[in-house]
Amino acid sequence: MPRNIIIDTDPGQDDAVAILLALASPDEIEVLGITAVAGNVPLPLTAKNARIVCELAGRTDVPVFAGCEAPIARKLVTAEHVHGRTGLDGPDLPDPTMSLQDTHAVDFIIDTLRAQPPGTVTLCPLGPLTNIATAFTRAPDIVSRVQEIVLMGGAYFEVGNITPAAEFNIYVDPEAADIVFGSGAPLVVMPLDVTHKALVTKARNDAFRALGTPVGIAVAQMTDFFERFDKEKYGSEGAPLHDPCVTAYLLRPDLFSGRHINVEIETTSDLTLGMTVADWWRVTDRAPNALFIGQLDAQGFFDLLTERLARL
Repeated sequence: MPRNIIIDTDPGQDDAVAILLALASPDEIEVLGITAVAGNVPLPLTAKNARIVCELAGRTDVPVFAGCEAPIARKLVTAEHVHGRTGLDGPDLPDPTMSLQDTHAVDFIIDTLRAQPPGTVTLCPLGPLTNIATAFTRAPDIVSRVQEIVLMGGAYFEVGNITPAAEFNIYVDPEAADIVFGSGAPLVVMPLDVTHKALVTKARNDAFRALGTPVGIAVAQMTDFFERFDKEKYGSEGAPLHDPCVTAYLLRPDLFSGRHINVEIETTSDLTLGMTVADWWRVTDRAPNALFIGQLDAQGFFDLLTERLARL
Protein backbone atom coordinates (compact mmCIF):
# COMPACT_ATOMS: atom_id res chain seq x y z
CA MET A 1 0.00 0.00 0.00
CA PRO A 2 1.55 3.33 -0.97
CA ARG A 3 1.63 5.97 1.73
CA ASN A 4 -0.75 8.90 1.15
CA ILE A 5 0.99 12.27 1.40
CA ILE A 6 0.33 15.95 0.84
CA ILE A 7 3.42 17.93 -0.14
CA ASP A 8 3.28 21.49 1.17
CA THR A 9 5.95 23.48 -0.58
CA ASP A 10 7.50 26.76 -1.78
CA PRO A 11 9.57 25.58 -4.77
CA GLY A 12 12.72 26.17 -4.71
CA GLN A 13 15.16 23.95 -6.59
CA ASP A 14 15.54 21.52 -3.69
CA ASP A 15 11.74 21.43 -3.24
CA ALA A 16 11.51 20.51 -6.92
CA VAL A 17 13.86 17.56 -6.40
CA ALA A 18 11.84 16.44 -3.36
CA ILE A 19 8.64 16.51 -5.43
CA LEU A 20 10.28 14.65 -8.33
CA LEU A 21 11.53 11.94 -5.95
CA ALA A 22 8.00 11.45 -4.61
CA LEU A 23 6.44 11.36 -8.09
CA ALA A 24 9.09 8.83 -9.19
CA SER A 25 8.10 6.45 -6.39
CA PRO A 26 4.43 5.56 -6.94
CA ASP A 27 4.76 2.10 -5.36
CA GLU A 28 5.60 3.65 -2.00
CA ILE A 29 4.10 7.14 -2.20
CA GLU A 30 0.73 8.41 -3.39
CA VAL A 31 0.82 12.21 -3.75
CA LEU A 32 -2.77 13.25 -3.00
CA GLY A 33 -1.99 16.87 -3.84
CA ILE A 34 0.63 19.60 -3.72
CA THR A 35 -0.12 22.74 -1.73
CA ALA A 36 1.89 25.88 -2.43
CA VAL A 37 2.85 28.42 0.23
CA ALA A 38 4.76 31.70 0.09
CA GLY A 39 8.39 31.27 1.15
CA ASN A 40 11.45 31.02 -1.09
CA VAL A 41 9.55 33.25 -3.51
CA PRO A 42 6.05 34.80 -3.35
CA LEU A 43 2.96 32.61 -3.74
CA PRO A 44 2.23 33.24 -7.45
CA LEU A 45 5.69 31.87 -8.26
CA THR A 46 5.60 28.92 -5.83
CA ALA A 47 2.19 27.89 -7.19
CA LYS A 48 3.55 28.18 -10.73
CA ASN A 49 6.77 26.32 -9.92
CA ALA A 50 4.89 23.39 -8.35
CA ARG A 51 3.02 22.93 -11.64
CA ILE A 52 6.21 23.28 -13.70
CA VAL A 53 7.70 20.41 -11.66
CA CYS A 54 4.61 18.20 -12.12
CA GLU A 55 4.78 18.76 -15.87
CA LEU A 56 8.51 18.02 -15.93
CA ALA A 57 7.68 14.69 -14.27
CA GLY A 58 4.85 14.05 -16.74
CA ARG A 59 2.34 14.06 -13.86
CA THR A 60 -0.31 16.61 -14.79
CA ASP A 61 -2.80 14.43 -12.88
CA VAL A 62 -1.47 15.66 -9.51
CA PRO A 63 -3.66 18.52 -8.25
CA VAL A 64 -1.85 21.71 -7.19
CA PHE A 65 -3.43 24.21 -4.79
CA ALA A 66 -2.39 27.76 -3.90
CA GLY A 67 -2.37 28.53 -0.18
CA CYS A 68 -1.36 31.36 2.13
CA GLU A 69 0.44 34.31 0.57
CA ALA A 70 1.85 35.69 3.84
CA PRO A 71 2.87 34.38 7.26
CA ILE A 72 0.33 34.34 10.08
CA ALA A 73 1.59 37.46 11.87
CA ARG A 74 4.54 38.82 9.90
CA LYS A 75 5.67 40.29 6.60
CA LEU A 76 6.91 37.72 4.10
CA VAL A 77 10.69 37.22 3.88
CA THR A 78 11.84 35.52 0.65
CA ALA A 79 15.07 33.94 -0.59
CA GLU A 80 15.65 35.04 -4.17
CA HIS A 81 19.30 35.53 -3.18
CA VAL A 82 19.54 31.72 -3.01
CA HIS A 83 17.00 30.44 -5.53
CA GLY A 84 17.01 33.21 -8.14
CA ARG A 85 14.24 35.52 -9.28
CA THR A 86 11.87 32.71 -10.32
CA GLY A 87 12.72 30.36 -7.45
CA LEU A 88 13.65 27.71 -10.03
CA ASP A 89 16.52 29.48 -11.77
CA GLY A 90 18.96 27.23 -13.61
CA PRO A 91 17.05 25.14 -16.14
CA ASP A 92 14.97 26.75 -18.87
CA LEU A 93 11.60 25.11 -18.21
CA PRO A 94 8.39 26.03 -20.05
CA ASP A 95 5.50 27.74 -18.28
CA PRO A 96 2.93 25.23 -17.04
CA THR A 97 -0.17 24.46 -19.07
CA MET A 98 -1.98 22.62 -16.25
CA SER A 99 -4.20 24.86 -14.17
CA LEU A 100 -4.27 25.53 -10.44
CA GLN A 101 -7.18 24.00 -8.53
CA ASP A 102 -9.92 26.42 -7.47
CA THR A 103 -9.87 25.23 -3.85
CA HIS A 104 -7.61 27.01 -1.35
CA ALA A 105 -4.72 24.83 -0.14
CA VAL A 106 -5.84 25.08 3.49
CA ASP A 107 -9.32 23.83 2.59
CA PHE A 108 -7.81 20.97 0.60
CA ILE A 109 -5.68 19.93 3.61
CA ILE A 110 -8.71 20.06 5.94
CA ASP A 111 -11.06 18.27 3.52
CA THR A 112 -8.52 15.54 2.74
CA LEU A 113 -7.74 14.76 6.37
CA ARG A 114 -11.47 14.60 7.15
CA ALA A 115 -12.25 12.41 4.13
CA GLN A 116 -9.44 9.86 4.47
CA PRO A 117 -9.40 7.28 7.29
CA PRO A 118 -7.63 8.57 10.44
CA GLY A 119 -3.88 7.95 10.50
CA THR A 120 -3.52 7.46 6.74
CA VAL A 121 -2.34 10.89 5.52
CA THR A 122 1.21 12.17 6.05
CA LEU A 123 1.93 15.89 5.68
CA CYS A 124 5.27 16.79 4.11
CA PRO A 125 6.01 20.51 4.57
CA LEU A 126 9.07 21.71 2.67
CA GLY A 127 8.65 25.43 3.35
CA PRO A 128 7.21 27.77 5.98
CA LEU A 129 4.45 26.06 8.00
CA THR A 130 1.75 28.69 7.31
CA ASN A 131 -0.69 26.42 5.44
CA ILE A 132 -0.41 23.57 7.95
CA ALA A 133 -0.77 25.82 11.00
CA THR A 134 -3.73 27.64 9.44
CA ALA A 135 -5.46 24.32 8.75
CA PHE A 136 -4.80 23.11 12.32
CA THR A 137 -6.13 26.37 13.78
CA ARG A 138 -9.22 26.43 11.59
CA ALA A 139 -10.01 22.71 12.02
CA PRO A 140 -8.52 21.35 15.26
CA ASP A 141 -10.30 18.03 14.65
CA ILE A 142 -7.87 17.14 11.84
CA VAL A 143 -4.74 17.12 14.03
CA SER A 144 -5.49 13.72 15.54
CA ARG A 145 -6.17 12.32 12.05
CA VAL A 146 -2.63 13.06 10.78
CA GLN A 147 -0.47 9.95 10.42
CA GLU A 148 2.78 11.92 10.69
CA ILE A 149 4.31 15.25 9.73
CA VAL A 150 7.73 14.89 8.10
CA LEU A 151 9.14 18.37 7.57
CA MET A 152 12.29 20.16 6.51
CA GLY A 153 13.06 22.98 8.90
CA GLY A 154 15.06 24.13 11.85
CA ALA A 155 18.60 23.51 13.00
CA TYR A 156 20.47 22.96 16.21
CA PHE A 157 24.17 22.21 15.81
CA GLU A 158 24.23 23.95 12.41
CA VAL A 159 22.43 26.96 13.96
CA GLY A 160 20.93 29.32 11.36
CA ASN A 161 21.10 29.99 7.63
CA ILE A 162 18.94 33.15 7.40
CA THR A 163 19.90 34.64 10.79
CA PRO A 164 22.68 33.49 13.15
CA ALA A 165 20.11 31.46 15.10
CA ALA A 166 17.31 30.51 12.70
CA GLU A 167 16.73 28.30 9.67
CA PHE A 168 14.76 29.95 6.84
CA ASN A 169 11.52 27.91 6.84
CA ILE A 170 10.95 28.36 10.56
CA TYR A 171 12.10 31.99 10.58
CA VAL A 172 9.65 33.04 7.86
CA ASP A 173 6.67 32.02 10.01
CA PRO A 174 7.71 31.22 13.58
CA GLU A 175 4.13 31.51 14.85
CA ALA A 176 3.05 28.82 12.40
CA ALA A 177 5.96 26.61 13.43
CA ASP A 178 5.02 27.09 17.09
CA ILE A 179 1.46 25.90 16.34
CA VAL A 180 2.66 22.82 14.44
CA PHE A 181 5.35 21.84 16.95
CA GLY A 182 2.85 22.27 19.76
CA SER A 183 0.01 20.44 18.01
CA GLY A 184 0.68 16.96 19.35
CA ALA A 185 0.83 15.47 15.84
CA PRO A 186 3.73 13.00 15.37
CA LEU A 187 6.67 15.00 14.00
CA VAL A 188 9.83 14.05 12.15
CA VAL A 189 12.17 17.01 11.60
CA MET A 190 14.90 17.27 8.94
CA PRO A 191 17.00 20.17 10.26
CA LEU A 192 20.09 21.69 8.66
CA ASP A 193 22.06 19.30 10.90
CA VAL A 194 21.13 16.48 8.54
CA THR A 195 20.47 18.32 5.26
CA HIS A 196 23.97 19.85 5.30
CA LYS A 197 25.26 16.27 5.06
CA ALA A 198 23.35 15.74 1.78
CA LEU A 199 25.88 17.59 -0.36
CA VAL A 200 25.70 17.54 -4.14
CA THR A 201 29.32 16.98 -5.08
CA LYS A 202 30.45 17.26 -8.70
CA ALA A 203 30.34 13.47 -9.09
CA ARG A 204 26.79 13.32 -7.74
CA ASN A 205 25.63 16.11 -10.03
CA ASP A 206 27.37 14.45 -13.00
CA ALA A 207 25.32 11.33 -12.20
CA PHE A 208 22.08 13.34 -12.49
CA ARG A 209 23.21 14.87 -15.78
CA ALA A 210 24.32 11.47 -17.12
CA LEU A 211 20.75 10.20 -16.87
CA GLY A 212 20.33 12.12 -20.11
CA THR A 213 16.60 12.64 -19.48
CA PRO A 214 14.80 15.99 -19.25
CA VAL A 215 14.44 15.38 -15.48
CA GLY A 216 18.08 14.40 -14.94
CA ILE A 217 19.38 17.37 -16.90
CA ALA A 218 16.98 19.84 -15.22
CA VAL A 219 17.96 18.60 -11.74
CA ALA A 220 21.64 18.97 -12.62
CA GLN A 221 21.02 22.51 -13.86
CA MET A 222 19.03 23.39 -10.71
CA THR A 223 21.73 22.15 -8.37
CA ASP A 224 24.39 23.88 -10.47
CA PHE A 225 22.52 27.14 -9.96
CA PHE A 226 22.04 27.21 -6.20
CA GLU A 227 25.34 25.45 -5.55
CA ARG A 228 27.22 28.66 -6.39
CA PHE A 229 25.61 30.45 -3.44
CA ASP A 230 26.14 27.66 -0.92
CA LYS A 231 29.72 26.82 -1.90
CA GLU A 232 30.68 30.45 -1.49
CA LYS A 233 28.85 30.73 1.84
CA TYR A 234 29.86 27.48 3.52
CA GLY A 235 33.12 26.70 1.72
CA SER A 236 31.72 23.19 1.18
CA GLU A 237 32.28 20.92 -1.82
CA GLY A 238 28.68 21.21 -2.91
CA ALA A 239 25.22 22.48 -2.07
CA PRO A 240 22.96 20.73 0.42
CA LEU A 241 19.78 19.18 -0.97
CA HIS A 242 17.56 20.02 1.99
CA ASP A 243 14.00 19.10 1.01
CA PRO A 244 14.58 15.73 -0.70
CA CYS A 245 15.58 14.43 2.75
CA VAL A 246 11.86 14.50 3.59
CA THR A 247 10.90 12.27 0.66
CA ALA A 248 13.92 10.01 1.12
CA TYR A 249 12.91 9.45 4.75
CA LEU A 250 9.50 8.16 3.62
CA LEU A 251 11.20 5.75 1.21
CA ARG A 252 14.23 4.70 3.25
CA PRO A 253 14.01 5.70 6.93
CA ASP A 254 16.99 3.40 7.56
CA LEU A 255 19.22 6.01 5.87
CA PHE A 256 18.53 8.42 8.77
CA SER A 257 19.00 8.51 12.51
CA GLY A 258 18.08 11.00 15.21
CA ARG A 259 16.63 11.44 18.68
CA HIS A 260 13.11 11.77 20.00
CA ILE A 261 13.38 15.06 21.90
CA ASN A 262 11.58 18.25 22.80
CA VAL A 263 11.79 21.07 20.24
CA GLU A 264 10.41 24.53 21.03
CA ILE A 265 10.14 27.50 18.66
CA GLU A 266 11.30 30.99 19.68
CA THR A 267 8.65 33.55 18.69
CA THR A 268 9.43 36.65 20.77
CA SER A 269 13.18 37.32 20.84
CA ASP A 270 14.68 39.85 18.42
CA LEU A 271 17.97 37.99 18.68
CA THR A 272 16.88 34.38 18.16
CA LEU A 273 13.47 34.68 16.46
CA GLY A 274 12.59 31.44 14.66
CA MET A 275 15.21 29.37 16.49
CA THR A 276 14.37 25.70 16.97
CA VAL A 277 15.48 25.12 20.55
CA ALA A 278 16.18 21.39 20.45
CA ASP A 279 16.75 19.63 23.77
CA TRP A 280 19.28 17.29 22.13
CA TRP A 281 21.00 16.49 25.43
CA ARG A 282 17.66 16.09 27.26
CA VAL A 283 18.56 18.64 29.93
CA THR A 284 14.97 19.81 30.48
CA ASP A 285 11.90 17.91 31.64
CA ARG A 286 9.93 19.09 28.59
CA ALA A 287 8.12 16.24 26.90
CA PRO A 288 9.59 15.00 23.60
CA ASN A 289 7.50 16.16 20.64
CA ALA A 290 9.68 15.38 17.60
CA LEU A 291 12.07 12.88 16.10
CA PHE A 292 14.92 15.30 15.37
CA ILE A 293 17.17 13.80 12.69
CA GLY A 294 20.93 14.27 12.96
CA GLN A 295 22.62 11.73 10.70
CA LEU A 296 22.27 10.53 7.13
CA ASP A 297 23.91 7.91 4.92
CA ALA A 298 24.72 10.46 2.22
CA GLN A 299 25.85 8.02 -0.47
CA GLY A 300 22.78 5.85 0.10
CA PHE A 301 20.65 9.00 -0.21
CA PHE A 302 22.20 10.01 -3.55
CA ASP A 303 22.06 6.44 -4.89
CA LEU A 304 18.32 6.37 -4.11
CA LEU A 305 17.79 9.81 -5.65
CA THR A 306 19.62 8.96 -8.87
CA GLU A 307 17.93 5.57 -9.23
CA ARG A 308 14.44 7.07 -8.76
CA LEU A 309 14.95 10.15 -10.93
CA ALA A 310 16.04 7.78 -13.73
CA ARG A 311 12.46 6.40 -13.73
CA LEU A 312 10.92 9.72 -14.80
